[in-house]
Amino acid sequence: MPKIQTKTEKEADWEEKKSIVDYISSKLKKADYYEIRLVESKGDSILMNNGNIEAVGFGDGSGIGVRYILNGCVGFFSTNFFSKEKVDETIERSLKINSKIGELGKKTKFSKEKIEKADYTVKEKKRIDGIDIKEKIEYIKGIDSSLLESQTKLISRMIYYSDEKTKKMYLNSEGSRIESEIPRIDIYYRFAVSENGSTLQRYWQNAVSGGFEKIEEKHIDEKIKKEAIALKRNIIEGVQSPKGMLEVIVSPEITGIMAHESVGHPYEADRILGRESAQAGESFVEPTMLGSRIGNTIVNVVDDPTVEFSYGFYLYDDEGVKARRKYLIKNGIINEFLHNRETAYELNTHSNGSARAVSSHVEPIIRMSNTFVLPMDYKEEELIQETKFGIYIKNFTEWNIDDKRLNQKYKGNEAYLIENGEITKPIRQPSIEITTPALWSSVIEIADNLELHAATCGKGEPMQGIPVTMGGPSMKLKIRIN
Repeated sequence: MPKIQTKTEKEADWEEKKSIVDYISSKLKKADYYEIRLVESKGDSILMNNGNIEAVGFGDGSGIGVRYILNGCVGFFSTNFFSKEKVDETIERSLKINSKIGELGKKTKFSKEKIEKADYTVKEKKRIDGIDIKEKIEYIKGIDSSLLESQTKLISRMIYYSDEKTKKMYLNSEGSRIESEIPRIDIYYRFAVSENGSTLQRYWQNAVSGGFEKIEEKHIDEKIKKEAIALKRNIIEGVQSPKGMLEVIVSPEITGIMAHESVGHPYEADRILGRESAQAGESFVEPTMLGSRIGNTIVNVVDDPTVEFSYGFYLYDDEGVKARRKYLIKNGIINEFLHNRETAYELNTHSNGSARAVSSHVEPIIRMSNTFVLPMDYKEEELIQETKFGIYIKNFTEWNIDDKRLNQKYKGNEAYLIENGEITKPIRQPSIEITTPALWSSVIEIADNLELHAATCGKGEPMQGIPVTMGGPSMKLKIRIN
């Protein structure tokens, strides 16, 4: 059985690893620029299928990722060895490769940014590493039991729990030195309800940064039960969705996926510059479109990593740049792109702290954090009461969008008819097909009920799944339903 380290031993081990970071720094003094990331992650995972615990996992790993510029050529290497001998071998091999590559491509430069010194930790009332795995299993069993209480015909149900505490140290040649510790908890579930030969499925993710108390505050057991009951009602009582030009109210969940897919991704500067063409696609947005109108004047979409206890939380990105709120769309105008230091240099601006890596073994790339529509003054009830005939879409069953993030489709799952200012019958899978400019120009009212919903956003080659949230308040749109 592996030896369990005491707190003092863990601290000593961390300090020893930090000394290797300083050693690497001393070996890269000839580089034009370098940055070193020490990352240590520990956590648990549990998979439950149809009420049975099928897998329990325990993860514990650490490594160092190093990126540098030498003679205008970017080099990157990573290692999970913490001996000077192994580090020397890795550095020598990387420099040799870099010298050959440097003869080929164009020179790379990074934007000049402020020197940062910081040390921050996300507080936990109930530390995730202080809770026994049995208690975590009982927690997801409680969610499963609540789902069963819905008295629906469940043909499948799955709950996946994972937590991770990530400790980082960042250092660069300009003098920045940042340490952080962020605990995260993630619960993903999927279930299918069948009635009268028809089946509907619901899947969703609930995740936070912070202690175990933060995931408990989500009351997932109550939500999942209500969702199952709603699906059963939709199958039994659901009517065909009306079609044509209608007033459509979308919930924060739908607002969020719209903001993430049609604003967040196409506003990533690496995508705009064509760097993602062979992987995730391109963007309909061009650098010259800054200052152009893209939506109604009431539309404001931001990306903000500093939202406390959010799944996408951080205070400094993986290039040592201080995080801040970015207004991607401001009063309906394209206002700002998501930048790392390389794209910022190319577009003659500063990085806005949008570079992240999923581990020490890959380099940071431009990522969203918490992307959402800003709320206004209306109550959701007012949006409904003012609607004579329309649709309310609470959650979705599927979505898709083209490679340039221009043409998209959202298909409702739990959705209802609005008649004379009241929600009446459930309707079956209303479908929105629209372009991005038309979508944000169709917004006529925005409520005040801001919600953030967790997701794991995929991007890069090799793929990096990164913690984010997406959200906003309910919105009323004047659009065509197909």
